[in-house]
Amino acid sequence: MTEPTQVAPRGTLAVASAAPLLVLSNFTLPMVTLPEMARDLHAGPTGPVWMLGSIALGLSSLLLVSGGLADDHGRRRVLVAGSLVLAAASAVAAAAPSVAVFVAARLVQGGASAAMLAASLGIVGHAYPPGPGRVRATGRYGAMMGLGTLLGPLLSGALAALTGWRTVYALMAVSATALAIAAARRLEESRSPARRRFDVPGVVLLTLGVAALVAGVTEGRAGWTRPVVPGAFVLAAVLLAAFVAVERRREEPLLDLALFRRPAFLLSTGSAMVVGAAIVGLLNYLPTVLQVAHGLTALDTALLFAVWSGLSFAGSLLTRHVRLSSAARLALGLALTAAGFAALLGVGAALSLPLVVAGLTVSGAGSGLINSAITHLAVESVPAHQVSMGSGANNTARYVGSSLGAAGVAAVIGALGPARGADVAIGACVVLTAVTALAVWSAARSSSRSSSRSSSRSSGQSPSRAAAQAAARSAAGPAA
Repeated sequence: MTEPTQVAPRGTLAVASAAPLLVLSNFTLPMVTLPEMARDLHAGPTGPVWMLGSIALGLSSLLLVSGGLADDHGRRRVLVAGSLVLAAASAVAAAAPSVAVFVAARLVQGGASAAMLAASLGIVGHAYPPGPGRVRATGRYGAMMGLGTLLGPLLSGALAALTGWRTVYALMAVSATALAIAAARRLEESRSPARRRFDVPGVVLLTLGVAALVAGVTEGRAGWTRPVVPGAFVLAAVLLAAFVAVERRREEPLLDLALFRRPAFLLSTGSAMVVGAAIVGLLNYLPTVLQVAHGLTALDTALLFAVWSGLSFAGSLLTRHVRLSSAARLALGLALTAAGFAALLGVGAALSLPLVVAGLTVSGAGSGLINSAITHLAVESVPAHQVSMGSGANNTARYVGSSLGAAGVAAVIGALGPARGADVAIGACVVLTAVTALAVWSAARSSSRSSSRSSSRSSGQSPSRAAAQAAARSAAGPAA
């Protein structure tokens, strides 16, 4: 079963791409103001980690749910609803009197952001058929993630210096309302031709399983032997195993487990989890390390990390000039990120601005390639009528990874101190990213050789000639 695409109406890409811009801006707001917020709200030992990671928990818990709802009930409708909920939750965050209220508001923001991401990428996948047009569209969509990570910390740091950290959440409420109005007026509705039944058991088991897993890692910062920590891990294992068992038996599952037999789906989903854990998780907590260890202000760290996010944005926009397949671009992006992070080793003990800027520059360029490649793979790796499910699975993996990564980095730094802990955390992220780059590159090479042999057998040509023609086709444009 397929869902036909159509020529995108004017303004479709601009409005749909505003969703990841807003979501990522909102996601990164606490990066540079976390110490100030923790003092203002009287946060305890684990409070800052929950303040930082609660939105990722909301995102990862509800992305697959949102993808299914968008496919079945209308992508524009889900995007508008998610934007309005984000506006309401942002207003609550702006007025939060305690850590508990702020964390609850960020959890709701995460659920709303899940709806916005899954629906907006589904809109892009529906409006742009496979080919160069989709490559350009997904590249620009992915670039908005980089731009969002640039604007979020800059806005947060600047407004915190002028009026306090709460102002930026009020601004987010206004911006989300404006997006809801624009989406309702400018976007055409699209949905899968066959509506599925709502998978209540799958929703409950996945949401609670992910929540228990993240809670175990987060609470581990206050002591890994406390009964709540192993209890949370055991509960997570039971719930997630039950989720897999239930989904295997349902005719219309929340997550079609048959998708994991697709190499491209495995590639995009697995890489997204590594990106979340090793890149998003590390960079979420690193500004706090610089402020605590070296006395930088919120605006100082925002300007410093603007180097990384600015290069990420530019890299995604320029990815169409990189004549490589999506998998090869992903491998190159991961390799550049690993090299850039390696330059940050030692940043907890001594701050060398030229070295830090160089590391953020290289890793930012790599992130741009990663965002565009993963976005394209998420759309291309699933059938057309499941495009929002593919988006939901990809982003679920990314934000589960970021929740675990941020909590893990905070736990390591809290146990070992800013100097040694930062080195251990950065070193682990370098190794994980480099190993993933090698695995993705190997998979890309293997897929390329298999395609060449299949082309040779079907055409009766020699393998060398078929490979040469495949290379010529690749040089003519980016591979899907």
